[in-house]
Amino acid sequence: MKIIKVDLPDRSYNVEIARGILGCTGQLVSSVWSKRKIALVSDSNVAPLYQAQVAEALEAVGFTVHEYQFPAGEESKSVDVLADLARQMAADSFNRDDGVIALGGGVTGDLAGFLAATYMRGISLIQMPTSLLAQVDSSVGGKTAVDLDTTKNIIGSFYQPDLVIIDPDTLKTLKKRDLVEGYGEIVKVAALSDGDLWNLVKSINSPEDILANAEELSIHSIQYKADIVMGDEKEGGLRQLLNYGHTIGHAVEALSDGGLRHGEAVSIGMIAMQQIFEDKGLALTGITQELRERLEAVGLPVTSDLLDSDQVFEKIKNDKKNRDGHLSLIYIHTIGGPVIKSIPSDQVKDFLAIKTVKA
Repeated sequence: MKIIKVDLPDRSYNVEIARGILGCTGQLVSSVWSKRKIALVSDSNVAPLYQAQVAEALEAVGFTVHEYQFPAGEESKSVDVLADLARQMAADSFNRDDGVIALGGGVTGDLAGFLAATYMRGISLIQMPTSLLAQVDSSVGGKTAVDLDTTKNIIGSFYQPDLVIIDPDTLKTLKKRDLVEGYGEIVKVAALSDGDLWNLVKSINSPEDILANAEELSIHSIQYKADIVMGDEKEGGLRQLLNYGHTIGHAVEALSDGGLRHGEAVSIGMIAMQQIFEDKGLALTGITQELRERLEAVGLPVTSDLLDSDQVFEKIKNDKKNRDGHLSLIYIHTIGGPVIKSIPSDQVKDFLAIKTVKA
C-alpha cells in the first residue's frame, strides 16, 4: 500500500492507494472515524458495482450505513440533487457526529463532498474515487461544488476529507472512454512536473497501457497535486498551475452540452492554450506537438469545432478564476516549466485568438 500524506494547517489526511483496498474499507474507515451513521453516496452506475460491498464492510465493523443513489451524469451535480440528498439524510436523522462517504467518480466526489461541507454546516467526509479522473484529480485537494445552469462548479467550497481510499482495480469496470478521459489530467500533471511521470507518460500508447500502469500513474499524479495543495490550499497562488488546460477546456465543455467529458475538454484546452503561447514565442517550439502526441496516443481529442464559437470567450470572461479584472492563463515554457501569465479580462479575446490555432 502506498500512503501519501496531505498536511494542511487545519487538517491532515492520508491518501491510501493499493489494488484490492476496497475490501479493507471497514478497517481503514475505523482508523479515522469512531462508530457513527454513514451516508454512502453513489451514482446509478457505481452503486450496483460497489455500494453493497462497501456497505457490508462498514457494517461488519459496527457502522450504520444508509445507501443513497442519484442518476449518473454531470446534470446531477446540481442544487436540486444536493437538496434531495440532504432531505434523505435529514429524514434518516443524520447529525453533526455522522459522516458522508463519496463512492464514485468526479461528479459523486464533488456533489457528496459539498453535501458533507454544507449539511449541518459540515460533517465528516471520506472520498472513495472509482474513476481515473477522480482518483488522480478531484478526490484530493478539497474542492467540492455543484454546477449552476451551464456554469461548472460555481457553488462550492474547499472542504478537506478525513481520508481518501483509492483502489486501481475499480478502473477495470470503466468503459474505454471513461478510463481515457482521466488520462487527460495525468498528461497535464506530467507536463507541469517533468521527471518520472513524464517519462512514464511517454511509454503509454493505449488504454491497455493506462490500466497496466494505473497504480504508478496515480501515485505520481497525486503526489504532485498533494505537494501543490500543501503549499497553496485555497488557490491563492501556486495551485493555479493545476488549471492548465481548464480555462479553454471548461468553456468548450460547457458549450458541448454534455458531448465532451471533462478530461476530453482539458485535453482540447491544453493544446489550444499551449499552441497560442508557442505561436507567441513564449513556449519552446515543439512542446505542443509533444503534448498532442501523448494525448492522441490513447484516443483523446485535441481540437473541437466549438473553438470557433464566440461563446468560448463569453465563458472564459465569466470564469470563476477571474480576479480583480484579470485572468491567470497557464502554459508551459517547456516540459516541467509551468508559467502563470495574468491578462486583463478585456484583453483575453484578442490575446487568445483561438481560431488561429485550431488544427
